[in-house]
Amino acid sequence: MLSRSLSCVMLPAIDAVAANQWDALVSNDQPFLRHAFLLALESSGSVSSATGWEPCHLSVWQDDCLVGALPMYRKHHSYGEYVFDWGWADALERAGGHYYPKALSAIPFTPVPGTRTLIAESADADDVRGVLAAAWQAHCEEHRLSSWHLLFAQDGEVDAWQRQFPELIAREGVQFQWRDRAFGNFDGFLASLTSKRRKMIKRERRLVAEQGFTLSCLEGDMITQEAMAHFYRCYTITYHERGRPPYLNSAFFEHLRHTMRDALVLVQALLHGQPVAAALYFRGENTLYGRYWGSEVVADCLHFEACYYQGIEYCLENKLCLFDPGTQGEHKLVRGFAPQRVRSLHYLEHPGLAAGVAQFCQEEGLHIRAYREAANEALPFK
Repeated sequence: MLSRSLSCVMLPAIDAVAANQWDALVSNDQPFLRHAFLLALESSGSVSSATGWEPCHLSVWQDDCLVGALPMYRKHHSYGEYVFDWGWADALERAGGHYYPKALSAIPFTPVPGTRTLIAESADADDVRGVLAAAWQAHCEEHRLSSWHLLFAQDGEVDAWQRQFPELIAREGVQFQWRDRAFGNFDGFLASLTSKRRKMIKRERRLVAEQGFTLSCLEGDMITQEAMAHFYRCYTITYHERGRPPYLNSAFFEHLRHTMRDALVLVQALLHGQPVAAALYFRGENTLYGRYWGSEVVADCLHFEACYYQGIEYCLENKLCLFDPGTQGEHKLVRGFAPQRVRSLHYLEHPGLAAGVAQFCQEEGLHIRAYREAANEALPFK
């Protein structure tokens, strides 16, 4: 039975709750769940009804104390999620139903695994999840939403939700992450690799230097407005090369420069003393997150240097144990990034679609697990 002292309030925007109340529930290793990050998305207009992301965050209160929260959006498409459900939408539409809008609990445009359900240590976790579930179910019914999705949640969180609500369907995926194995420094990391991969990485780094590039790492106040503006130009190039506009605008990044400077790490690639490429990372208490990259030049191995090797060096120098370089990319495997399981949860109102998706996720999961085992065998460590 749910505690009668708990109540749920839907927030039409993240600034409807005080930053200190929200952040009190957020881990120091989760910069993307911080109030400032979600506010930057909304205040910049990157997340809005106009872009198909309508904020409807859930907050659980015990009297005047925030004891639980769940970021949530009404979505009118599946862009910017990285857990692909286009096939599910197509199946329901062909059957005469409507998949959109749907409810989504995730960090927009950010496929980083981590906690999604925020629960105070003083609260009963089952009670908080129960209040949240009742709220998103009622919201789906009221707004005729087809489904609710919880993306890139932690294993323990997924298991807890499924124990309480067995009708939730789990889906697995794979990302590649680097972990410090007491390497000490970059040479120690290289020494742990097979000869073939050690030589490959040394050659790639040498090629970058031979082309005349130097790398510079900026943090905090060192990230000036000019440096961020250059980064943004590079970031947009990455999207324009794919023939689509960028998800995030310059106001979003400038907002972060002021409100989350403690979490930003900007790597610049310089040619003749001028920046020509850039990679923006976020730093948590124990983890470095590689997020955005772009370049004004075409150069051999520059992406590997700026987005992978600089990140590994930063972790080793700053005693961070985990480096999450971003989604996708089997090419990370031979550079020491191990396959990691990522999971999501899905509630589908239509019983026929739910049954089909459950079977699909079960079969897909078998292939994912086999792939992960094979990938582990291909890691380049001695």
